[in-house]
Amino acid sequence: MEYILIIISAIFVNNILLSQFMGICPFLGVSNKLSTAVGMSGAVCFVITLATLVTYLFQYYVLVPLHIEFMQTIAFILIIAALVQMVEIVLKKVSPSLYQALGIFLPLITTNCAVLGVALMVVTNEFTYGGEPHMLNLAESIVFAFATSLGFGLAMILFAGLREQIALNKVPKAFKGIPIALVTASILAMAFMGFSGLV
Repeated sequence: MEYILIIISAIFVNNILLSQFMGICPFLGVSNKLSTAVGMSGAVCFVITLATLVTYLFQYYVLVPLHIEFMQTIAFILIIAALVQMVEIVLKKVSPSLYQALGIFLPLITTNCAVLGVALMVVTNEFTYGGEPHMLNLAESIVFAFATSLGFGLAMILFAGLREQIALNKVPKAFKGIPIALVTASILAMAFMGFSGLV
């Protein structure tokens, strides 16, 4: 039951994009096409889950025993940058078309605050449901990270689909481009607010 609450909370109630506003740069930048949004969501899903696992272990097996927890932000940024480089190398070998489609946005995962935000939320016990903060163990942390990245992907894919539909319609000149995208994102965020109080 604990895992189900974590998954529902991370995907719908506390969606990292629409509720906590982390990862807005790729949300607005890569969501023009559905195919690119799906690719970016997959890459972010992999990086968030892997980064959370590695940073959790690094926090509790290196930083805490050495009493240098104050170094966590810098250490986590370096770990995430190394993981993104690894993902970039793997994507270049495995799927060159996806690598080309993502282009400049793949290095942006390094500076995506959603990746660092999830890693920090897990180790600083900022995950809450039922109105109270909860300390997560390693398994719960990985489930939370994966569910959070699924929520990120869900928001990206929904938003990309909406933007593709908007591109087919006549939009007033003042709203073309980013303005209509921001209006759409705010309506989508309000729709996700309907899940608040679910867990």
